[in-house]
Amino acid sequence: MLSPLTLCLITLLGLSCLGLPIGVAMICASIVYLGASGQDMSIAAEQVLNGLNGSYVLLAVPLFIFSAGLMNAGSLTDRLLRFCDLLVGRFRGGLGHVNIVQSVIFAGMSGSAVADAAGSGKVQIDMMTKGGIYTPSYAAALTAVTAVIGPIIPPSIPMVLYALVADASIGYLFLGGVIPGLLMAAAQMGINSWMAHRHNWPIAEKVPLREVPRLTVEALPALLMPVILLGGIYGGVMTPTEAAAVAAAYAWLIAAVFYRSLTLRQTWSAVVDSARSTAAIGMLIAGALALNFVITSENVPNAVRGILAGWELSQWQFLLLVNIILLVLGCLMEGSTILLIVVPVLVPAAQALGVDMVHFGVMVVVNIMIGLVTPPYGLLLFIVAKLSNQPLMAVVRDTLPFLLAMIAALALITYVPELVLWLPRQLGYQG
Repeated sequence: MLSPLTLCLITLLGLSCLGLPIGVAMICASIVYLGASGQDMSIAAEQVLNGLNGSYVLLAVPLFIFSAGLMNAGSLTDRLLRFCDLLVGRFRGGLGHVNIVQSVIFAGMSGSAVADAAGSGKVQIDMMTKGGIYTPSYAAALTAVTAVIGPIIPPSIPMVLYALVADASIGYLFLGGVIPGLLMAAAQMGINSWMAHRHNWPIAEKVPLREVPRLTVEALPALLMPVILLGGIYGGVMTPTEAAAVAAAYAWLIAAVFYRSLTLRQTWSAVVDSARSTAAIGMLIAGALALNFVITSENVPNAVRGILAGWELSQWQFLLLVNIILLVLGCLMEGSTILLIVVPVLVPAAQALGVDMVHFGVMVVVNIMIGLVTPPYGLLLFIVAKLSNQPLMAVVRDTLPFLLAMIAALALITYVPELVLWLPRQLGYQG
């Protein structure tokens, strides 16, 4: 006779393999568990409603999605690209550096890797391939890996989800992601420079000096958004959720009023697209809340902690094991699913070993972001392959050097905790 937990897992895997959305599959699997264990099946609905209604922080997710949609609908991306060209376009491999720097700046506004790649990806790829210097597959690969920076540098939707499952401070998580995000960007720029010298790519023409003031003034309102958001959060003026609302309002104001590049039709389209994305994420969170009740009822987190305690792992060995598990899962599963199902099982073991929850959270998010560009199922690889009309394998081939550099950066983030914790500690974090 199969146990209720076994039936739950078989249902989850079976429905997922049949193509049912993972959120729905998790809810169905949870109902099967409750029925098999003789419990009231309405508990699943109760867990979902209590979890969603009692989590004020989740309001940040649709608001950050909406702000990213408004920025992509307006002309912010084009203005940021011209400003980035002013900063780094003059170096060898300059258009590649522009791609990276633009993603760093856009990361301070959207909090979503998919929004970065899908929104500005086509523009970036066309910009790099127009002169015939960069191959379309290389431009697509670079666009995919730079989009990874989006959720590492604040604001970050994955960090909001991690805070939900680990009960960690969103504000300090946001701060902790700044240096790791810049480290990832530096690693990507290093690979791009190496490729530029290896292929002897020509240096682009410098932006005329007379254009500097105009380009700076045009980009300034967009550049101020991260300053306003982070200043408001860490100045105690607003919570991260309120900051997400400010981000959406500010994005609409500068796109529609200041730049006059956002129409009512485009605004409505951004609202609809944001609602669809939010519904998909909301269903995933609802399924995770129901399944987490099953996991807690079966005492799985404590069982995992007991197993790991029996192995007598040191802290560094545990972190290595977690990195390996998450990197492997990232090849096969969607990032939000890993955050909402796998990470809650690992958190108690990390706490027992004295791992700082902010450090652990940033490490987990970096892992999951690397999974977005890891074959065979890296979502960003599929997005940029479609945008560039290139074979997936060609994009994967050009992604590999960047992937190795990002894994090296992940190792530094994992074993040098101060890279994550130094900035939060400067603003009062006691962990």
